[in-house]
Amino acid sequence: MKKLIDFDGLFDEKLAEYIQKNPGKYTEKQWENVIPKLYRQFGDTYIAKAGATPKQYYAQMSDEELASTLERHFDEGVPVSDFLCREIESRGCSDALIRLLGRREEEILTLAVNLAGSSEKAFPAYFDLLTSDVNADIKEAVCEQLKGDADAAKERALALYAAGEEREMMLEILSRCKKRDDRVYDLLLNAFRTGDEVPMHASYLAAYGDERALPVLLEYIDRDDINFLEFREVKYAIEALGGEYSKPRDFTADPYYQEILEQSQLPVDPDKKTDA
Repeated sequence: MKKLIDFDGLFDEKLAEYIQKNPGKYTEKQWENVIPKLYRQFGDTYIAKAGATPKQYYAQMSDEELASTLERHFDEGVPVSDFLCREIESRGCSDALIRLLGRREEEILTLAVNLAGSSEKAFPAYFDLLTSDVNADIKEAVCEQLKGDADAAKERALALYAAGEEREMMLEILSRCKKRDDRVYDLLLNAFRTGDEVPMHASYLAAYGDERALPVLLEYIDRDDINFLEFREVKYAIEALGGEYSKPRDFTADPYYQEILEQSQLPVDPDKKTDA
């Protein structure tokens, strides 16, 4: 097995030398553009310690070697270079990469999820993560990847919803399905009708894009007890589905409306009406 090489540390050394030889050549703002360019060039620079360029060093590895090298970087506290990540990513979602999704350390899991992307091959491992005790940030990252190909994730999401597992996340995933399915529509509509998170559930209907939800949304937005946050999200959903709601509504006494005005530092006009 190849030895671990801290390519980022080697780059930092070369960068320090370059800066020392070119004092005052660039402003601080210019350096922000120059450094990434130098890093890309470094990827094609022969490194005697590696016997190859950084890109070549990893390109010569098998999928399993790449995954094992990534693990060793984390386990031994050696910084992970972008060259390693890009080589793993270029191979697609390999079995070796999926194996890393079985780790439970936050840092390596986050990177493995990002590298595996929305590959259907990773979905079984993703759903295992969603129903395990990993932290919320990992679950959010996994949810984003599943939304990237929600139709492929649909059946498992429906099954987990029925089992009462991470129901809100299952709804979020299902709302991104592109193929129409009455099972999905009925779940999203029922969640809007019966759930407490009205703005969120309205956004799911907007994302799903089935105009059959318009009558329910139009009925809800006309309620006297609707608050400003609910009104704003339901109105957006109505418009996203091709509908329209133009009835003037007064939310100047609504605490959410007042809070948003304060945060935006706009003057509060007690006589102002709003339809948005």
